[in-house]
Amino acid sequence: MHRHELADNEWDLIKEYFPERATKAGRPPKPAREVLNAIFWELRTGAPWRDLPDRYGPWQTTYHWFNSWRKDGTIDRVLESLQVRLDKDGKIDWDLWCIDGSSVRASRSAAGAGKKGDPKSPQTTRWAARAADSGPSSTWLLTATAFPSPFMSPQDKSTTRPSSKRR
Repeated sequence: MHRHELADNEWDLIKEYFPERATKAGRPPKPAREVLNAIFWELRTGAPWRDLPDRYGPWQTTYHWFNSWRKDGTIDRVLESLQVRLDKDGKIDWDLWCIDGSSVRASRSAAGAGKKGDPKSPQTTRWAARAADSGPSSTWLLTATAFPSPFMSPQDKSTTRPSSKRR
């Protein structure tokens, strides 16, 4: 058994949610436990799907089943049943349950907008307007594409040089 794989007692807790899949023709389906082990490896390492080790089989199979089980609610049912079991054993304190920080909405001022009641927003620099989620870059003028210049010439003034005609 490898590092990220389900132990027998862990598999026994959730195997009812992954019934054996029957095929009418062709190759027999990959066992759900092997697919779950591949999914756990992927989620634990954070590697791209294509870097899945060969021992788990084609990455496309793992990716397909991960998406299918996520969309049909299988993964949610497994997590809910495990939470209920832990709650019965008194191992979950619901007041201290974790929240994923990546799903918490940031305040308006975190993206450069002014606070409520402020008549004027703070000055926004060009690199912040290019990508608010990235840090400043030493090449910000080169990467600031599609940013209107504040130094537009007035409509009635010509910006072209007068041609020098020799007489």
